Amino acid sequence: MISSDMLQLDSSYPNRSLQVHLQLRIPQKYYLEPVISRLAADFNLKLNIIAAILGKDGQGDGWFDIELEGNSRQIDSALIYLSELDIEVWHKNEQEFDGW
Repeated sequence: MISSDMLQLDSSYPNRSLQVHLQLRIPQKYYLEPVISRLAADFNLKLNIIAAILGKDGQGDGWFDIELEGNSRQIDSALIYLSELDIEVWHKNEQEFDGW
């Protein structure tokens, strides 16, 4: 599972705004759960859904291409949450946006 260490987020300035681009595979069993909205609400992150592939009537897994913006602690907490749900996370190999 991906963590902020694996993303190489700069934690030397914990309040600095960072942006990461992730891809998620959310299992069908979470079809009725607000997994994506909890990233914004529970971890105080800005979230942008770039793309999504969803099966009709909740059939199959959901695939999401998202951008998260927040500080390194917020992003790390969100990644832990996703890990606890066994949601697969891939990091788009792009330079993180530093909000400075």
